[in-house]
Amino acid sequence: MQESIDQYRDVYGVEPICKVLPIAPSTYYLHAAREADPAQRSARAQRDERLCGHIQQVWDENLQAYGADKVGRQLRREGVEVARCTVERLMRRLGLKGVRRGKPVKTTVSDPEAAGPEDRVNRPFTAERPNALWVSDFT
Repeated sequence: MQESIDQYRDVYGVEPICKVLPIAPSTYYLHAAREADPAQRSARAQRDERLCGHIQQVWDENLQAYGADKVGRQLRREGVEVARCTVERLMRRLGLKGVRRGKPVKTTVSDPEAAGPEDRVNRPFTAERPNALWVSDFT
C-alpha cells in the first residue's frame, strides 16, 4: 500500500489518497519514517533483524539440516538467549526448514480412471439468488 501512495503522492497528495484507502495519514508517515530510519522500529523488530542473521548463519553452518529446536540450542550455546517459538517464527519468515527423516507417508493412491460420483449440480450452474443452491462434499 505504501508503494501505491508513494507513486501517486506528488499528483494527489498523501491525505486524499489515505482518505480513499482505509488508513490514517499518520500511519503512512510513521511507516515511512521507520523505513527511512531503522532505529525507530520497535525493539522486537530490531531484535528479530539481529536474530535472523544468527539463525541463517547457524542453519548454513550445519548443512541446512537443523530445525528450530537445534538452531535454538546452538544459539543458546553461543550465548544468544532466545525462545524456541521465536526461532521457529523467524525460520518460517526466512523460509528455512530442517531436514525430516524417513519417507513421506502416502495415504491415498488416486486412480484417475475410477468412476467418480454423479454430478447432481449439472455444472456449469448459476444461482438466481444467494442461498439458492447448496453443495457439499465430504470425501
